[in-house]
Amino acid sequence: MSVNIVLVEPEIPQNTGNIVRTCAATGAKLHLVKPLGFSVDDRYLKRAGLDYWNDVDISYYEYFGELREKYKDSTFYYATTKAVNVYSDISYPEDSFIVFGKETKGLPEELLYNNKEHCIRIPMRDKLRSLNLANSVAIVLYEALRQKGFNGLKDQGSLTEFSW
Repeated sequence: MSVNIVLVEPEIPQNTGNIVRTCAATGAKLHLVKPLGFSVDDRYLKRAGLDYWNDVDISYYEYFGELREKYKDSTFYYATTKAVNVYSDISYPEDSFIVFGKETKGLPEELLYNNKEHCIRIPMRDKLRSLNLANSVAIVLYEALRQKGFNGLKDQGSLTEFSW
């Protein structure tokens, strides 16, 4: 199963670097919507993504509408703390897009309102504003992959000196 992760105007290089690493581990494609709050040459971005940058298919867009127009027949889900639907209650179709907003503001409310049936949330306690962006991406991405049996991912580890 192919999953697309979309970051709309990400601000913190370490989060994006960690998301690059998660995309590399899962084969998810990463879409970055400008403006970015950092340079893609940022040393913190590279450090967090380690040497996985070459293992990820990354596309850049000037604005979100450009991405939507390019993939107009695809299904988009919008991660937000304001949603009614829980991320694990959604059945993610092949090649779906999971969209995350910037760390300080999330996604624009007009976008959420116009797509309310595709808005998803991660349950958490009332007093928290939100989870870390990189953690949120990992939680939702792995649920989408779990639903398809982790197709294409290594399903068994091995010890170095011993065998199971």
